[in-house]
This record gives sequence, C-alpha cells and structure tokens, in this order.
Amino acid sequence: MGSRLLPLLLALAALVADITSHDRLASDAVLLAVVGAAAAAFVGVAGLLEGKGSVAHAVTTVLALMLLLVGSVVRAGAPVGGHVPTLAVSTLVLAAIVYAVPLLGWLLEPLVPRPKPAREMRPAIR
Repeated sequence: MGSRLLPLLLALAALVADITSHDRLASDAVLLAVVGAAAAAFVGVAGLLEGKGSVAHAVTTVLALMLLLVGSVVRAGAPVGGHVPTLAVSTLVLAAIVYAVPLLGWLLEPLVPRPKPAREMRPAIR
C-alpha cells in the first residue's frame, strides 16, 4: 500500500472530475488519495529511518500528503453547489508535480557524468 502511483492516479482522477464538473466524485477521489498518500508517506519515512530509503522519497511523499490534506480541507469547507476553490485544484496539481519529481530525477540520471573506475595494474609476465 506504500505505492506512490496510487495517490498520484487518484489525484489526477480528482483533477479530471473537477474539470468535468463531477464534484462529488472529485471529493471522493481526493479522500482516497489522502489515504494512499498517507500510506506512501509512512513507507517513505520508515524506509528513511531504517536506512533503506532516500531523503528525496520521504520528503516528496510527505509534501504531497500535506498538499492533498490542505486541498481536502479547503474542498470540504466550500459551499455545496458552489465552485470548487482554486486552492483545492492547485493543491492537486502541485501534488501531482511533487510525485513526478523523482521520475524527473530518474530520467535525467543517465546524463550525470560518472567517474570511471580505476584500472587494475596486472603484474608483468616474464
């Protein structure tokens, strides 16, 4: 349940539901995204504390969780039948971007120059 893909897909589904004016579906998708983001954040921080994960993974999952929580609170406080607050939609977009940051690092990794390993000297054969 610690996958980053689940909350990302749910956040994108909520964004599409907002665009197509399905407010109830968007609210449900955001709530499910919060649950998935919390699980991913717990796994990311636990991996960091165990020494198995990276700081970037832990920070991006926690930041995305915070953004989804803020968007959920703003969405819940909006009047029924009114427009979706801009902040609620903006937090969905920002959470999707934060989830995509490690993907960008993975794509750019081959471009980083690596030091060449030192060649071993073989003894001369006589």
